[in-house]
Amino acid sequence: MRRLLALAAVAAVFSFSSCQQEDEVSTPDQVSAQALEKISAMGFNNHNVQRVEGGYLVEGDIMLSEKDLSSYHEQTALRVGEAEQYRTNNLVSVGTTRTIKVAISSNLPSTYVAAVDEMVRRYNAENLKLKFQRVSSGYDVLFTNAPSGSSYLASAGFPSGGNPYNRVQVNSSYLGSNPGTSYLATILAHELGHCIGFRHTDYMDRSYSCGGGYTNEGASSVGAIQIPGTPASADPNSWMLACIGTGGNRPFNSNDRTALNYLY
Repeated sequence: MRRLLALAAVAAVFSFSSCQQEDEVSTPDQVSAQALEKISAMGFNNHNVQRVEGGYLVEGDIMLSEKDLSSYHEQTALRVGEAEQYRTNNLVSVGTTRTIKVAISSNLPSTYVAAVDEMVRRYNAENLKLKFQRVSSGYDVLFTNAPSGSSYLASAGFPSGGNPYNRVQVNSSYLGSNPGTSYLATILAHELGHCIGFRHTDYMDRSYSCGGGYTNEGASSVGAIQIPGTPASADPNSWMLACIGTGGNRPFNSNDRTALNYLY
């Protein structure tokens, strides 16, 4: 079964998958029209946006904080391609080399450690300037349990100030204590991809990953910059596709490696 990294109403991404008038006040679980407009202006899909602790969940697994929305300023529209790998404006500052330290919270099953290690191995095998290391303290990115009742498989955000997004929330209640190392490593590698600035490969057309009709989010002022050297046709095996079949394994393919090496 294919998952938008969603539990109940599947409608967005590595997720399980209301607008009001401007003067109206939304309830805590609703998303205001103003917020939806800002989300769209930032270059993100504003359909099926969820109000969650700390901000908004967009495209099924991407966290945007209130600060992200309030600090948004319009920029020159960026090219939206056809099916290439995409990045955000926000990347991790590397210099000649940099090691990102990742940790796994004790509130996740101990079996998840092997998946984090496999995720680290996959990235480090690419010999990038950006390296990864699992640590027990002093981390840059923490893999932790998602809040109870969350309707996504995992979520993360984008870099800020040259640093990676510092938290990946994993829905262990849905995934269980032993979902399979390769499958879980694929999910975690995907979320870490967001943390270092990658968008979904199928940004331009979610249908070939998630099914359903053709969808293209249109021109973006912030959200999706095509990475040179990646294909102008569908890439159904990319690690940054929005949806994945249950139990699936997506190590980096050749196009993913091109994208990773171009940025890092």
